[in-house]
Amino acid sequence: MTATPVAEDVEGVEGIERIGVVGSGIMGAGIAELCAKAGCDVRVAVSSDRSLQAGPARVTRSLDRALSKGKITEKQRDQALRLITFTRDLGELSDRQLVIEAVKEDEALKLDLFASLDKIVQAPDAILASNTSSLSVARLAHATARPEHVIGIHFFNPAPVLPLVELVDSILTDPQVSRRTEDFVVGRLGKSAIKSPDRAGFVVNALLFPYLLSAIRMVDSGLATAEVIDQGMTLGCSHPLGPLRLADLIGLDTTVSIAEALYEESKEPLYAPPALLLRMVEAGLLGKKSGRGFYAYP
Repeated sequence: MTATPVAEDVEGVEGIERIGVVGSGIMGAGIAELCAKAGCDVRVAVSSDRSLQAGPARVTRSLDRALSKGKITEKQRDQALRLITFTRDLGELSDRQLVIEAVKEDEALKLDLFASLDKIVQAPDAILASNTSSLSVARLAHATARPEHVIGIHFFNPAPVLPLVELVDSILTDPQVSRRTEDFVVGRLGKSAIKSPDRAGFVVNALLFPYLLSAIRMVDSGLATAEVIDQGMTLGCSHPLGPLRLADLIGLDTTVSIAEALYEESKEPLYAPPALLLRMVEAGLLGKKSGRGFYAYP
């Protein structure tokens, strides 16, 4: 199997070399890995000592899996790891040319973070990006003094593997910022990009979440089990994952956050999170990341 080019083998887009990532969860770690494999200098800011340990371990595990599958070489894995550093000091992102936040899907948290990044990141042409999957990019941009430099870059989980990225301009985003971001995502990271409107859920989640929530309502009503629903959609409709396993992979807490954002903007009942989903999150059953959701993950 041919190994994926990394760093020195990639002819990148000039201009963006120093990347900041805020958050080292599944998405933050995945974005950091993706950028490092493309030869970028990546600095990841985290909020706790625990994350300072968990983040590097998560990236290393992912790269080791890619190595075991023949997707990268040992040299490429080691090179990618050397390009990623972790810090608890948000101020160490001051020299970054592109900062991508990948923190919890909580609007207040993201607004506060963008206000802080606005003061910290020094380059006048630096791009501040959000990996939000549902929130208004315009509202996040308004928390800064440079809203024209704020854009949405929505990666899909797992970020190193799935080819699609949604690029979301707000009404205030400078067209040059939009072009530079697309050049980087497509030309450097090798992703396929689609332009999505700055509306809750953008394109993909606005279509996906009514489907996921309908499946959860079927379980809640006793109409069918998670196993039956997933088997129906994988074997009957050729979906790679059934809706309940997909919800577990996304994270049931994230599923609630996205559903609430969609419902808040549209007031469409199909976007309202079902009672079963809310109770599961309240009980700490968050899906794969917590070890249990609609399925158990030993």
